[in-house]
Amino acid sequence: MIVESYLHEKLNGSVKCKTCMHYCILKEGQWGICRVRKNRSGRLEVHNYGLISSIHLDPIEKKPFHNFMPGSKALSLGSVSCNFRCRHCQNYEISFADLSFPYLKELTPEEVSRLAEGYGADGISWTYNEPAIMHEFALDASRIAKKKGYYITYVSNGYMSHEAVEQFDVLDAVNVDVKAFNEEFYRKICKARLSRVIECVEHLSDKGVFIEITYLTIPGHNDDEKEIREFARWVSDLNPRIPVHFSRFHPDFQMLDVPPTPVETIERAVSIAREEGLEYIYAGNVWGHRYENTYCPSCGELLIAREGFYVREINLKGDKCPNCGYRQNIVLK
Repeated sequence: MIVESYLHEKLNGSVKCKTCMHYCILKEGQWGICRVRKNRSGRLEVHNYGLISSIHLDPIEKKPFHNFMPGSKALSLGSVSCNFRCRHCQNYEISFADLSFPYLKELTPEEVSRLAEGYGADGISWTYNEPAIMHEFALDASRIAKKKGYYITYVSNGYMSHEAVEQFDVLDAVNVDVKAFNEEFYRKICKARLSRVIECVEHLSDKGVFIEITYLTIPGHNDDEKEIREFARWVSDLNPRIPVHFSRFHPDFQMLDVPPTPVETIERAVSIAREEGLEYIYAGNVWGHRYENTYCPSCGELLIAREGFYVREINLKGDKCPNCGYRQNIVLK
């Protein structure tokens, strides 16, 4: 099913897409960077509407969300392609695929809610590849699901346009993957710009969307202590209560020559972030590590015990620490 883009501007035969921060200006017959939008006769067509490559019921912790609906289950859906070209992409089989991908299933917006009910999900998560490039379908399906009581989350590279953030009025939470905290990395590795990611995250914060941030720590590329400190300071200045996940890199796609991240690097990043005033800091992809857990930022009480993607215990009194009464930035079921 081909639909017209919800966010575009016509420019004398060309079309300006306003769905993501690339703001592609497309001439007749030209495809956007996302490879799913095309200018046909001055009409910006969306070719991935309802086309799903991946469907799975996931623990929300797998996204990862640790402070939003811990212990809940999210019906997770993804399509194909991306508006980034990350050399280390860990879902490259679909993110670098185009619309010829042989395993696409077409859904209607209504079918997403029916699947969520059938799976026993608590919410919907648009994930696996960049969800912003399927803005129209995700929005239509999410509005239906929201009315049925499901929460709505994005796992994103943080390149949603201001217009897309404003239009997506049912979005509850976003985990933004901040790839690094230097422009050269974004330009060389992702074919994007850090400044636009910063702009998007700050706009999401202004809109009151619940935010968690993942920083995949890659040896020799973005693990310099100065860079990590600058990243943590930016988050702290924005809102020190935003949860941050420092995730361990494993070699993949076009970065097979880079070794896995030492656990000590992750632990040092956590320490730096704590020094900069962040309240909720996690170690990702380090199964069984103590920094998978949530601790009270005020007194250190263990609030949520985890093992990998699984919650073992939630120790809260409402949204407060049972030991000292400190109000937590945690959204519960």
